[in-house]
Amino acid sequence: MSVVLPVGRLRVWIIAAAVALLAGCSAVRLVYNQGQTFAYWWLDGYFDFDLEQGNRAREALSDWFRWHRATQLPDYAGLLVQAQRQILQDITPAEVCRWSDDLRRRLEVAYAQGVPALAELLRTLTPEQVRNVEKRYQKADSEFRNDYLQATRAEQLEAANKRTVSRAEMVYGRLDDAQRKLIADGIAASPFDAKRWLVERQARQREIVDTLRSLQAAHADAARAEAALRLFVAHAVLSPRPAYREYQQRLYDYNCALVARLHNSTKPEQRRHGAERLKGWEDDLRALAVQRHPEPERERLDRP
Repeated sequence: MSVVLPVGRLRVWIIAAAVALLAGCSAVRLVYNQGQTFAYWWLDGYFDFDLEQGNRAREALSDWFRWHRATQLPDYAGLLVQAQRQILQDITPAEVCRWSDDLRRRLEVAYAQGVPALAELLRTLTPEQVRNVEKRYQKADSEFRNDYLQATRAEQLEAANKRTVSRAEMVYGRLDDAQRKLIADGIAASPFDAKRWLVERQARQREIVDTLRSLQAAHADAARAEAALRLFVAHAVLSPRPAYREYQQRLYDYNCALVARLHNSTKPEQRRHGAERLKGWEDDLRALAVQRHPEPERERLDRP
């Protein structure tokens, strides 16, 4: 399940956390150390900060990353230790879902840590900045169509296969033909519906834009802004629309079963490869956790 917020699919305050947990390259440390900059650029792309807002956002992000580095990365590293043991064994769909739920809860904790500072920023938005959020959503929807709504069903399946194989090989190394067929057959039979997802995304986008306008017009206090942010993410995790909520659960259960089938098809050497990859990520996270977090740089009016 995906979160669609102007604050980022659970990414605004956790962009580097997601990268550290899910990225598949040897540059996790580099990416995490640049996460504050990436998160600022992402936020600014939606809100188009003025000078004061930009400085406040940089300071808030620096505080968040300092907290995250010290408190969350050691926890993620511990989770990866468990994963190194689990990946050597067969797994059930229920166990896959539990792993997914564990990750989601950690991301929600990280998001919640950023809510007070983000709420203060939302209270300073102008009507033009809210319009900018709306325009950015339109661009994001266009990108979504390019990624998920290719012209034909065959093209959509091909793109989905490529994404899934790439993610699997990130962990297990090269997949064999039988494993690739397992993925292709699983994707072809999946209840995933990109058009339905887009409709849901756009409904949440309208909810967010309407709420931002309401907060701005009412000069809302911090408590109301924080409540709105928490509702955004609650609706992203679990849709308020019953039909889509049922679809979310059906797709979630299907994906857990597909991941379990793929994992259980892997050979011992592929599982060892996965354990080594997880160990590398664990080492990266432990190294990052003890690094000193850089102080934020403030923009100045007299800067050339």
